[in-house]
Amino acid sequence: MFLGEYEHTIDDKNRLTLPARFREAFTAGCVVTREMDGCLSVYAPDGWERFVALRLEGLDPFTREARQMRRFVFAGAVEAVPDKQGRVMLPPALVDHAKLDREVVVAGVHDHVEIWNRATWRKHLEEVEGSAELVAERLAEKRD
Repeated sequence: MFLGEYEHTIDDKNRLTLPARFREAFTAGCVVTREMDGCLSVYAPDGWERFVALRLEGLDPFTREARQMRRFVFAGAVEAVPDKQGRVMLPPALVDHAKLDREVVVAGVHDHVEIWNRATWRKHLEEVEGSAELVAERLAEKRD
C-alpha cells in the first residue's frame, strides 16, 4: 500500500528519484500514465493490470466515451524500470501534461503513486481540505 507525501525534484534529464519507501514495489518496473487531475499516476505491474481489468476492459469500444478514455490512458502510458538509484525517466509529454517543473510531490494513493507539480499539489490540498467533510457525507449517502 502506498501512503504519504514526499517532496522530490526532477533532474535536467527528466528523471525522478522515487521515495525509498516506494522503490521495492517498483523493482519489476512500473507504468506511468496521465491522470485526470493534472498529475501523473505510477502503477506497479500488478496494480496496472488490476486497474485496467477493473476500469477499462469492460468499456464498450463502440461508445465514443470508451474510446476517448482508452486513448487518454493507454496512449499516455509508458513502461519504465527504475535504475539502481531508484530513478524513473519521465517522457516530455507526461511532464508537459502534469506541468511538472523541478519541484514535485510524490504522493502515495493506496494502490498507486501520483506525481504532482508541487505548487499544484498545495492548491489541490487546500481545495480538498475545504470540502472533505461534504464529499465524505455525499459518498456515505451513495453507499446506503
